[in-house]
Amino acid sequence: MALARSRAAARRRRRWTAGLGATALALTVGGAFAAPAGALSTASQAVEFQTHCIPPPIAGIPPIDGTTTAQITVDKTAPKVGETVTVTYTVTKPAASNPVDLALPADIMTPSGKVALTGAQTGSVTVTGEKKNPPVPGKGSFPAFSMKGTFTVTSPGAINLSPGDYNIHTSYIMELDTPCTVTNPPAPVSETVTAAAQPGANERSLQLDNASGAPGVRVTVSGSKFTPLTEVTVVGRAGAAETADKMTVTTDSEGGFAARLKVNDKATSGIVAYEGAAWDPEKGAGPVAYQVIDDTPTPPNSQKISASVKAGELSMTQAGDAVQLSAVDFGQGGAATGALQTVTVKDFRGGPAGWSLTGKVTDFTGPAGASIGAGKFSWTPACTTKAGSPSTCVPGTAGTVGGTGATLASTSNGTVTGGEFTVDAGLSLDVPAFSAPGSYAGVLTLTLS
Repeated sequence: MALARSRAAARRRRRWTAGLGATALALTVGGAFAAPAGALSTASQAVEFQTHCIPPPIAGIPPIDGTTTAQITVDKTAPKVGETVTVTYTVTKPAASNPVDLALPADIMTPSGKVALTGAQTGSVTVTGEKKNPPVPGKGSFPAFSMKGTFTVTSPGAINLSPGDYNIHTSYIMELDTPCTVTNPPAPVSETVTAAAQPGANERSLQLDNASGAPGVRVTVSGSKFTPLTEVTVVGRAGAAETADKMTVTTDSEGGFAARLKVNDKATSGIVAYEGAAWDPEKGAGPVAYQVIDDTPTPPNSQKISASVKAGELSMTQAGDAVQLSAVDFGQGGAATGALQTVTVKDFRGGPAGWSLTGKVTDFTGPAGASIGAGKFSWTPACTTKAGSPSTCVPGTAGTVGGTGATLASTSNGTVTGGEFTVDAGLSLDVPAFSAPGSYAGVLTLTLS
């Protein structure tokens, strides 16, 4: 088309060979980045959609409308809320070929674009490709290319992914851009992921107004952070078994309650509260230690001799309040790693309750409003138990911490619990390749309950 123009126009084109090369690539949705072998999942499908590309004015070529075939794939088809999903946007059949006789050299093209999200989560994912392509012969077809990016799942449900707008940047004598848009957005859905809710840390808690009492005495049991306006069972415990000391109460609009539990059973050694028909550690709190004092009268001519062990507290300390993660390179990104400041947990309550140490992190804020999502922060927990401790510390599961929270370490409920424990973790922040250079900071909050 363009080669049939006037000689003056042809001379202008010869002076701007680089401009034609850039335009040729940009006119297609193609580039020259081959899709990695095995990158396409069977769940995704290739789709066709119309594109409208605007070449650089210096090329002297009008906008091009054509059909593009592309496919979206992901590394996780069933993520949890807070997890990071890697998205690959692959153009399998560009809309046009090189329109001129000039061959285009290798490694001059860098694509970037967007993947549209609809359904349970809306928005877009920024994707980029490598600056890598084979030579393209004159009038030859453009090869396939791929772009990658990530997004953090924020809502449970089906999330649809469709190919979006893109741009081809060329670095051949001149730096040129050609934006291409989806003619009738959104393009057809190519991939769907189904996200599940990430259970957060259980923050329910109990307090007693007294730690002991004679049989028949009522103890005030106060609960907080339960589900608002929900029926809660308050019951005594003898080890793992429930005793006859039991009642129900309804929480207020903020999830709190105050129950006056009458304790008669001398076997009661702790008190728990839970939502639902039976004990569930994810929907309950306790046990909180409670002692029923035997007030049986002393027989004649005898003396009752007693002694007591004073219960202490559940507490934690940490070796420091700052962690410096390793640096990553702009354009490469990757894992910024470090180690949690060691946490020491002391459980001197002497009751039947175990404990749980949880954490959640904020987004990492950087220069000029840049940020890295909390969902890109993960840990690998570890913990040790001091010899002689009745309880055994169990590390949490390695994985994403995020803003919803995760368990760092815990001990189980038992007849008698307690001890000293040290908790550590390897930390990692997955930094996107082209995050703005500078310092990023977030806050990790640990909660012991």
